Amino acid sequence: MNHYVPLPQSFFEQPTLQLAQALLGCLLVKETEEGLASGYIVETEAYMGPDDRAAHSFGNRRTKRTEIMFGQAGSVYTYTMHTHTLVNVVSSKIGSPEAILIRAVEPFEGIKLMEKRRPGRAGKEWTNGPGKLTKALGIKMSDYGHHFTAPPLTICEGWQKESFHISSGPRIGIDNTGEARDYPWRFWIMDNPYVSKTRS
Repeated sequence: MNHYVPLPQSFFEQPTLQLAQALLGCLLVKETEEGLASGYIVETEAYMGPDDRAAHSFGNRRTKRTEIMFGQAGSVYTYTMHTHTLVNVVSSKIGSPEAILIRAVEPFEGIKLMEKRRPGRAGKEWTNGPGKLTKALGIKMSDYGHHFTAPPLTICEGWQKESFHISSGPRIGIDNTGEARDYPWRFWIMDNPYVSKTRS
C-alpha cells in the first residue's frame, strides 16, 4: 500500500537543531484503515531537553508521558494538548531527552481523506498547525513509541533542499518559559502558505 521508502535511522541521528532543519521538505506519511495521507513538513520546533525550560523533559523530568524522549532518535513522541494530539520526532542520543515538534505540513496525498477529517475548512486550514495536521493525517496517541522508519507513520524523502529557503525564529505558545521563549528554535520554509503563523 505504501510506495514510499522511509528515511534511514542514520538520518535521525543528526544533532537536534540540525535535524529540525533537515526535516523541512521531508514527507510525513500516515497509513490508516481509511487509506494513506501524506504531507511535506514545512515547519518544525526544536526542544532541547533538560536545560530547555520549554521542553517537557526540562530538569530531566522522566514521566510516563516523556519516557519515549529518553529513547532512540527517530521514535514517535505523541502527546495531548487540550483536545489535540501533537506529534514529535525524538532526537539526540539515548538518555538525552530532546525532540522536535512537527508544526505544519503541506498536503500531498490523500486529499479527499484530509477533507473528510477536516470538514468545513479551507484547504490551507487542514494542516497549518500542529493539532490540525495530526487530525488531517490520522495521527493518533496510539502512534506513541513507534518509529518513523517503519509504517504506519514514516518520514520519507521529499523536496530537494535546494528548492526552498529556511527561516528561523522564536517558538510559539511557550510564553511562561522565561528566556526559553526567545530561543530561535522554530524553523520554517519561507513563503510557504501552510506555515502556522509567526509570533507577533
